[in-house]
Amino acid sequence: MADDQGSPPAAAPPARRRTRRFEARRRAIITAAAGFINRKGMRGMTLAEVAAKLDLAPTGVIYYFPSKEALAGACYMESLERIGETVDIGASGADAPQRLQRFLDAYYDLRQRIARRDAPPMANFNDLRALGPGPVSDAYSDLFRRIRALAAPDDAEGMSHLELNARGHLLTVEIFWSIAWLHRHEPEDYGRVSRRVYDILANGIAAPGADWTPVRLPALRLTRDTEGEVSRETFLRAATALINEQGYLGASVEKISARLNVTKGAFYHYNEDKDDLVKACFDRSFEIMGRMIRSAEELAGSGLKALTSIAATLANREANGEAMLLRNSAMTSAPLALRPRLMRRFDRLADRMASLISDGIADGSIRPVDANIAAQMVNAMINGSAQLRTWAPGVTEENAAELYVKPLFLGLFPTK
Repeated sequence: MADDQGSPPAAAPPARRRTRRFEARRRAIITAAAGFINRKGMRGMTLAEVAAKLDLAPTGVIYYFPSKEALAGACYMESLERIGETVDIGASGADAPQRLQRFLDAYYDLRQRIARRDAPPMANFNDLRALGPGPVSDAYSDLFRRIRALAAPDDAEGMSHLELNARGHLLTVEIFWSIAWLHRHEPEDYGRVSRRVYDILANGIAAPGADWTPVRLPALRLTRDTEGEVSRETFLRAATALINEQGYLGASVEKISARLNVTKGAFYHYNEDKDDLVKACFDRSFEIMGRMIRSAEELAGSGLKALTSIAATLANREANGEAMLLRNSAMTSAPLALRPRLMRRFDRLADRMASLISDGIADGSIRPVDANIAAQMVNAMINGSAQLRTWAPGVTEENAAELYVKPLFLGLFPTK
């Protein structure tokens, strides 16, 4: 794969050198690099620190991977292959519910082995888009199609391609986002987590017979912009949209300024630097979610209606291109010193959602589910709505909630 500067891909090492020792060293480099990618993002990972971790000279890594992009691509490809193996296990099921359950059991078993250090880490996909088109993005798209098949009911012939894509995106989001909250559970409990995730995905969050009647919450304007003028808020919206579309690396100061048709000087008039802008984007997202929750509690009459109203409103607006929220995956690009503060705010948001679910269980509008896991899954679904149009082309503001949000609340395979 070419790197971001367009340099040609490196030639593969001669076949005679692909000895057992060669493959062992190559795998050790990938394992070390995956750990740095997960902690610091692809942007923060360097060939030098990977070499230092393995007590190698930098040239010892460059011999195998001539660029950071080549090494990151190898990390992502290996992770995609390992997750693909869990998809294959799921595909062996006799019917749709069994296929989903087998997939989840295999996936969380893999995560358990990684957490116990019985298996090497996998690179998270937060910065994958920074590599651009190529073999890695093609492999990711292929994995998406295979996961999409696991989200389809046995009678999927009557479903549109758009509907299947939306459900596939929902399942993909729930699986990949779970790494953000699995640390709250002991590895030996991952089997129980798998069963509870399955119960929510297959049967939904809503109580049997509950109505799907979300309320459209009012638009939120954090600041008043003068029409036609650039302000801090317009930079926040532009940066949020670009980071969601292209990742942190793709959202350069030049691209953000170009989207607003302003100079780089104007950018630095309103922002100290890009990291300062990313921090402000997160703060804006947290404030939007806080106001949305309070608004839903005032307008909705039950825990279920409050939750569905929040999720449906945000999904519909993201489908309309409003870029309300910054995707949580951008946190790996934030300065290391800032991340504990962001994680605390994420945790408080999840706890707030869990309280709404507990209210719904108490008032009978929500099934007895694991409130903490369900809250994380609702947050993941909301977070994933920023990429819904990418994976479900044709989704609109009018149908996003129906196609994408509703299956989580009513279940992928509801019993009749």
